[in-house]
Amino acid sequence: MQIVTTGKSTKMQGGCLMSDRFQSAEGEASVPSSCAMISRIKRVRSKGDSVGGVFEVVAHNVPPGLGTFAQWDERLDGLLAQAVMSLQAVKAVEIGTGVESALSFGSAVHDEIGYKKEGEAPFTGFTRASNHAGGIEGGISNGQDILVRGYLKPISTLRRPLGSVDFTTREPVKAAYERSDVCVVPAAGVAAEAMVALTLTRCALEKFGGDSITETLRNLKGYQQQLREF
Repeated sequence: MQIVTTGKSTKMQGGCLMSDRFQSAEGEASVPSSCAMISRIKRVRSKGDSVGGVFEVVAHNVPPGLGTFAQWDERLDGLLAQAVMSLQAVKAVEIGTGVESALSFGSAVHDEIGYKKEGEAPFTGFTRASNHAGGIEGGISNGQDILVRGYLKPISTLRRPLGSVDFTTREPVKAAYERSDVCVVPAAGVAAEAMVALTLTRCALEKFGGDSITETLRNLKGYQQQLREF
């Protein structure tokens, strides 16, 4: 899990915006500096305000075939979106470069398919030149990293309270203040990791089955062999 933004402060990665990370499915990018985010949080705290942001969860080595295209309520992207959206303060969920893709041309969005010889790819010989789809196509995992982003609103409890109404008198009052965090994006990202893991585990168990982990792993290995021989 990593934090992509807090407010309007965007993490930079090798001088590029985080969206450039999706261009390649090979390797891991370097850890970017978070100084801009920390500085913004400190400025917001000094003003008695709060700030939201964006976190990203990446699931590696997920086998292709989890989820379905046939049932609307069993699509993997829908299940992940529901799981992450269920977290408090999350107001939007993105799979891959979904937001950016909506503003782009098809030729710049769709991941081109290639093929490598046996032994060069983790699951099958079929590869993608990029990962804008976030590891899910047609509601099904495709073997690439699964990329999920959650967009958090700023929390509502402020040190500088906003206007409200007294339920008894119906008169305007300032909202009550007890305590307030400034930014909960890091904590939400940890919770999102758990939700993504639970969802992927559920889908894997539904696909591979078994009454014990030994049986499930046996079924998974047989499935992986079937993919290699395809």
